[in-house]
Amino acid sequence: MRQTFDETTDPGFGARHLPLLRREMQAQGLDGFLVPHEDEHQNEYLPAANDRLAWISGFTGSAGAGVVMKDKAAVFADGRYTVQVKAQVDQGQFELRDFNESAVARYLSEQPRGSVVGYDPRLHSPDALARMQKTAKRAGVTLKPVDSNPLDSAWGAERPAQPQAPVVPHPIDYAGEDAADKRARIGKAIDEAGADMALLTAPTSVAWLFNIRGGDVIRSPLPLGQALIDVEGRARLFLDPAKVTNELPGWLGEDVTLEHPDTLAAALDETSGRSVLIDPGQSAAWYFDRVEAAGGTVVRGQDPCTLPRAVKNPVEIEGSRQAHIRDGAALARFLHWLDTEAQETLPDERAVVEKLEQCREGTGALMDLSFDTIAGSGPNGALPHYKPVTRTIRRMEKGSLLLVDGGGQYLDGTTDVTRTIAVGDPSDDQRRMFTLVLKGHIAMAVVRFPEGTTGHQLDALARHPLWMAGHDYDHGTGHGVGSYLGVHEGPQRIAKAVNTQPLLTGMIVSNEPGYYREGHWGIRIETLQVVTAPEALPGGERPMHGFEQLTLAPLDRRLIDVDLLTAGERAYVDAYHAEVLAKVGPLLDGEVLDWLTVQCAAL
Repeated sequence: MRQTFDETTDPGFGARHLPLLRREMQAQGLDGFLVPHEDEHQNEYLPAANDRLAWISGFTGSAGAGVVMKDKAAVFADGRYTVQVKAQVDQGQFELRDFNESAVARYLSEQPRGSVVGYDPRLHSPDALARMQKTAKRAGVTLKPVDSNPLDSAWGAERPAQPQAPVVPHPIDYAGEDAADKRARIGKAIDEAGADMALLTAPTSVAWLFNIRGGDVIRSPLPLGQALIDVEGRARLFLDPAKVTNELPGWLGEDVTLEHPDTLAAALDETSGRSVLIDPGQSAAWYFDRVEAAGGTVVRGQDPCTLPRAVKNPVEIEGSRQAHIRDGAALARFLHWLDTEAQETLPDERAVVEKLEQCREGTGALMDLSFDTIAGSGPNGALPHYKPVTRTIRRMEKGSLLLVDGGGQYLDGTTDVTRTIAVGDPSDDQRRMFTLVLKGHIAMAVVRFPEGTTGHQLDALARHPLWMAGHDYDHGTGHGVGSYLGVHEGPQRIAKAVNTQPLLTGMIVSNEPGYYREGHWGIRIETLQVVTAPEALPGGERPMHGFEQLTLAPLDRRLIDVDLLTAGERAYVDAYHAEVLAKVGPLLDGEVLDWLTVQCAAL
């Protein structure tokens, strides 16, 4: 579980691995090869055996890509990983480029006409491939699918074994709905989509549908596997037998058959004359090609588990509440340490991360972190998704800010919280900017909105105070969160980009506006909140949704400029802090409880 920090690569990393891949490319007649971050399951976080981009380049971020040509190579990473990619990748071997939807296609268009660039169809979504194919064709570059991945061949015997963590039941006390009832619901959705069956390749969908959890993916309790489910709710679940525990077959029931993953190809070959619902956003091109080659019909559509999984049932919501109360006690102990001992000793980011994990482990209920903790001191805090790695670790500095973003995986819920802490006495400028971020955060916390409202329609509320002062931030305001599943979950999100998914009762989203002054410090305030059922408002004509706050962690009072808050905003902060004390206080005692009482006093 322990987070690692020594993630810089030795100078010869690329020099050793690139020739091995190029030799395999040459054997297959390839001038280049695409290396996505995603694996066969389109995971955000990867088991070591599937982290191909890390093996070839050393880059371990959760998003990115690589392209290896005969005489050059490039690694693509977005703004979250500006520092990390420079620390991890040998720039004598790889050109570093910004990563966005068109970046790889643009790089391909720069290659010599006639170049043949290979790709593994098991690792790319059909839509992403279509975009690259279009650009490459215009440039005279051919994209060629490979049957045997040359990188896997080059990796050879050094490649770690595929994970075989036991797959265990996720009790209904946490899941809130029997798996058979879920399968019946999904079967109806498949029928309504005009398909005979659905192929599920996303581990989150497999885990949710069958009420199972695993340990194949770091930071997410997921089993790697696939499933076919028909309109009657009968399913074939493809799992490595080494992961199947004795209790699992009985838990799954007689309408679910367990099969070896190697038989999935044959199962898809049996789809002739049948229609299969496949999500182009979550499943690789290989699945589409296999069904169509067998004479089956692919129905393109959203994974039928995606929306039901995002709309939490009452048991899951209550579980999240309890997980956040428990996590809140851990956060109180951590924030007390930061506000007392750490203000004197000024530990480095590594020590900050380790202390937060120790506090969460102290709950006795932590299963894993929900992602590697972000702890950014001073200038590092100005990188929105900075992760401490050996060459970049800084100590806390008087007169600056510390941004800490972390979360825990508990059986009853997944947490994700960011707090910004003053180190020493904050400046007036720091207090002003923190308070502008806080005003946007409050606006998103208290907003009421009618049915059908989407996250992108709300996004400007969180940015408005910053906009009015001439500032903004470049990340989304909110992402969905799973129930003891992934910390990043769709289809809902709150961001500038258009999103057509309305916010529905029971969806959990983050609320995390920020401000980042490059080279100096960063600010972000993040809580998780759940969409409440629409209700009538006094004098109103339409029922309105709202948000219930789940995260329970005090704000740094020293950073709040009370004069910039309206009376309503001050009332919100006071009410929020009162709730934190009422719910978290009973789990604390001594100095920590005394400290929390002071922190949660009225402004």
